[in-house]
Amino acid sequence: MTKMLKKDQKGFTLIELMIVVAIIGILAAIAIPNFLQYQLKSKTAEAKTNLGAIKTSQEAYRAEQDAYLPCAANPAAAITAGKRTWDAGGGFATIGFAPAGDVYYQYAVAVTAPAAATPPTFSATATGDLDADGTNAVFTMTDAGALTGPVPATAF
Repeated sequence: MTKMLKKDQKGFTLIELMIVVAIIGILAAIAIPNFLQYQLKSKTAEAKTNLGAIKTSQEAYRAEQDAYLPCAANPAAAITAGKRTWDAGGGFATIGFAPAGDVYYQYAVAVTAPAAATPPTFSATATGDLDADGTNAVFTMTDAGALTGPVPATAF
């Protein structure tokens, strides 16, 4: 009678469980780096969007004041990985730009004074260390709308 009970028992063997654990480990080894890569790509969208908004704000300011306004680095804190709180000053409030919340990048605007018979120009930059490797990614947008970056070139 005890032999019959053993034949009717159902369940998984140790080998079957070890195979399932191995398969899950292989899938995780493939999925996690891809997930981190997609996460970095999504964070770069902040820089592109905010630089476009800064360009729009600078053009509106120039239409009213006939000049671009240089803006100090904001947030003023050192560039680190992670989000930082946007500061109220730095010239960005004057041109009417403020991001919708905390930011991954530090933003600044440099203005070149016009020479004789040339219009003024500006260059807005977004600098951030998204992956905490000590290397900053830098995006740049000019008054002509040319967007470059990230510099140094990374695998985004």
